[in-house]
Amino acid sequence: MTKRKICVVTGTRAEYGVLYWLMKEIQADDELELQLVVTGMHLSPEFGLTYKQIEEDGFAIDEKVEMLISGDTPSAIAKSIGLGTIGFSDTFVRLQPDILILLGDRFEILSAAQTALVMRIPVAHISGGELTEGVIDESIRHAITKMSHIHFPANEEYRNRVIQLGEKPSSVFNVGDPGVESIRKMKLLSINELNDFYGMKLSKLFLVTFHPSTLEVQTAEDQMKNLLLALDFFPEYQVIFTKSNADTDGRRINELIDEYTANNTQRVKSFFSLGQLRYLSTLNYSNAVIGNSSSGIIEAPVLSVPTVNIGERQKGRLKASTIIDCIPTVDEIAKSINTAVSEDFQQTLNQVELKYDGFTTSKEIKKVLKNIDVQDIIKKTFYDIS
Repeated sequence: MTKRKICVVTGTRAEYGVLYWLMKEIQADDELELQLVVTGMHLSPEFGLTYKQIEEDGFAIDEKVEMLISGDTPSAIAKSIGLGTIGFSDTFVRLQPDILILLGDRFEILSAAQTALVMRIPVAHISGGELTEGVIDESIRHAITKMSHIHFPANEEYRNRVIQLGEKPSSVFNVGDPGVESIRKMKLLSINELNDFYGMKLSKLFLVTFHPSTLEVQTAEDQMKNLLLALDFFPEYQVIFTKSNADTDGRRINELIDEYTANNTQRVKSFFSLGQLRYLSTLNYSNAVIGNSSSGIIEAPVLSVPTVNIGERQKGRLKASTIIDCIPTVDEIAKSINTAVSEDFQQTLNQVELKYDGFTTSKEIKKVLKNIDVQDIIKKTFYDIS
């Protein structure tokens, strides 16, 4: 029997963590063949060569697509997209996948999607229908939705939005959020194991991740400086930074993190990648998540951890009551952190209504991938909701 070839593309540490259990499901199925393509930051020494973690987890990498140009200007990102398109075209010719799995909204994934579109490869897109109005990812996500044939949004509201974009309801499956599923399945590390890793006894802890908001007027550098100044108001808290992605101005943010870490070595640590298990375990013991990462919106509420969400990068996403939005000024960030760690706010954390959840997400996605008629979906028609 010929196995159906399911090709997964991943370009970042966070994306791989979300895809992990789905890849395990595909890998374990006798009727499916997992093909794995890594690209983007996974292959960059600057960002930790995180493809090595993928191999350590027991996955064989079929192709490595080099596409990152050493620069974080808009021009460099645009050129990287072009290089990715060239690399993915050669890769897909060799692998001949039956279905391509893409997650999210990054520029690396846009390269893979547009290549698959031209080469008539069916695309299954995870996490469509979401809004992030402060970044170019918003447009990229919706563009990938229109280039895709199967859709796996995280909840019913996002499913309806994908349909609103003209996708047939029969091709849009609300299966929950794979990132939340990871939390449900994973045995997290103990506080003692984390203490040993970080080389310090964690007591009061902030987990901080800040990415550029590419469509905001205030520069990423200014926003990051304000965040660091706000953290100075809380010297009793330890701080774990996970660094910025390879976005416009991401390298400048990472330089500022390095400087802050060097000046506060007793209580501050910074990392390009903690890996999914260590990151979620650190999140679990944090007093607050601070920054503008989607993990503060999606994963943190599941672990009853408050989030200080800075600026407009995540504007438009559904948010639980554990999330405190604030503008990127020193005073407002500090005020929001004070609210997050206050006794009154902490008492509300276990009563939250989750906006994202997932229990059997990977199994449900795999079932669709196994049974869908590939030939039937490649020629799309626009679904008019009227």
